[in-house]
Amino acid sequence: MTLDEMSTAPRPGAESGSHIPQPLLNLEARGWSAASVDCAPKLAALASLSRLAPPDPVASVSYRSRGNLLVIAGDEPQRARECAVALARSLHVTVLHPEGGIADGAPFDSWSGRVEGVTGYLGEFEIRIAGLAHGAGAPAEALTPARFDLLLDFSQEPLFAMRQPPQGYFRAPPGEASLQSALAELREAVGEFEKPRYFALRENLCAHSRSQVEGCSACIDICSTQAISSAGDHVKVDPHLCMGCGACATVCPSGAMSYQFPRVAERGAQLRQLVAVYREAGGTDACIVFHDGGAARELLAASAAAGHGLPARALPVETWHVASTGLDLMLGAIAYGASQVVVLSAGSEDREYLAALRAQMAIGEAILAGLGHPGRHFALIEAHDAASVAAAFDALAPAPNAAAPATFALSNDKRTAIEFAVEHLAKLAPAPVAEIALPAGAPYGEVRVDRDKCTMCMACVGACPESALMDGVDRPLLKFVERNCVQCGLCEATCPESAIELVPRLLLGAPAREARQLNETQPFHCIRCEKPFGTKQMIDTMLGRLGAHGMFSRPEALRRLQMCGDCRVIDMMSAKGEVSVLDLGGAP
Repeated sequence: MTLDEMSTAPRPGAESGSHIPQPLLNLEARGWSAASVDCAPKLAALASLSRLAPPDPVASVSYRSRGNLLVIAGDEPQRARECAVALARSLHVTVLHPEGGIADGAPFDSWSGRVEGVTGYLGEFEIRIAGLAHGAGAPAEALTPARFDLLLDFSQEPLFAMRQPPQGYFRAPPGEASLQSALAELREAVGEFEKPRYFALRENLCAHSRSQVEGCSACIDICSTQAISSAGDHVKVDPHLCMGCGACATVCPSGAMSYQFPRVAERGAQLRQLVAVYREAGGTDACIVFHDGGAARELLAASAAAGHGLPARALPVETWHVASTGLDLMLGAIAYGASQVVVLSAGSEDREYLAALRAQMAIGEAILAGLGHPGRHFALIEAHDAASVAAAFDALAPAPNAAAPATFALSNDKRTAIEFAVEHLAKLAPAPVAEIALPAGAPYGEVRVDRDKCTMCMACVGACPESALMDGVDRPLLKFVERNCVQCGLCEATCPESAIELVPRLLLGAPAREARQLNETQPFHCIRCEKPFGTKQMIDTMLGRLGAHGMFSRPEALRRLQMCGDCRVIDMMSAKGEVSVLDLGGAP
């Protein structure tokens, strides 16, 4: 049975269990342990998953394809023609060739022209064609837009440059067998389709940008489908382009982006159930193994069938994509009593995803080591054959697990889930710990302010998206709540005095939740009306920088800088004999 009980979508290649050989079904039920391995606690844990309540439904995303196919002939006109003829029986086919003349007597439309740009996805591709011509007609002078449901691309360079192109786009493979497989998929790509909406976005938590200053772009950088883009202060996601890897939620420091397939709370319930029942049945050193339902599942099946398979302590959890395994799930599993968390890659994942997983694991290991929990708790195993799977797990020594497993439910809020897990593990630490140093790029840390440089302009407060930096309301005071800081760097990038430094660390206990003072200065009082405005340090800095400027060479001009806005206007209007910028360019 599939261990991903939370998922409602079929795993690749396993839409129906009827065609799966019974021996493989038996091995899957054993958690991919070989038949010779005694794994009674593991079997009890896996069987207990059926007692979990079903998850709440996930919103869906719809596509509609009418079967309008554009074949871009590129440098392979003959091959493109043969494919167009074969597909014309099932689809409405148009062939685009740079020079035309490809469709004499053929059962498809023939266009000539060059593709200058393309956007979209299954059912909604927008093509911009230069020099478009039909038959013997003259080519169009302007770019011509066209809409198609499907694309088959024989171009030397692919039309889509992202690592994972959109659904409905097929790059013609070089091999004949692979090409025939792509044609078969094209014939089936007609009708209405749905997929889960894999993500949820809370824009108010997004630390992407403030006032055109960029902070965090982690989700944009890692997205393999280019589904995520900037939208002012936050990001936006095209759900039709999203393929559900979940890497955006994994790297998001604030929890603005969260994974929904399944949600963290639902996955957490699964992990807690697995580990608890495993321990109750006498199992020790539980190791949670996240793997996908495609290449990694096939690798585990081959390994188990060959007599290797997973050890008795390894509890496999099938996911839609392993890149969705974030620090909240990793630390949550350890808090629930697991010895280790392993992510298994069979080679189908992008290198960027694997790098993100390693970074998450490095942060998790730093936290656990800082708390005094020895051993290796997280591992990314890259394996390509049955023997390498067995060798990797044989080399993985169990780490001591939590003596008192946590009972709390993981929150769908990422930072809350991590906080609960860390607080529980801190209680089990051999000695009290106040703070833990973290690697660069960690989403926790402090903001340090150079008081000699800081003018208390409060630009950092306005830039902070998480209310980690706050002002003193009626006092020139800068405060900081470390628990709220996601280390996005917006304050550092916004500060005009370069007075801010970010230091990754994890502060534990009440001090992390308490506001502490970073800087304070004396208010500056207007020299004319005594009303407070700005700070003494800010005015002193301004006088020092502008004193040598020609516009402020007169004592009156410098004196005016020390006045509030109202008094400055009054003073300017009362200075009858003074030359003003308002007089420049006026009538003689």
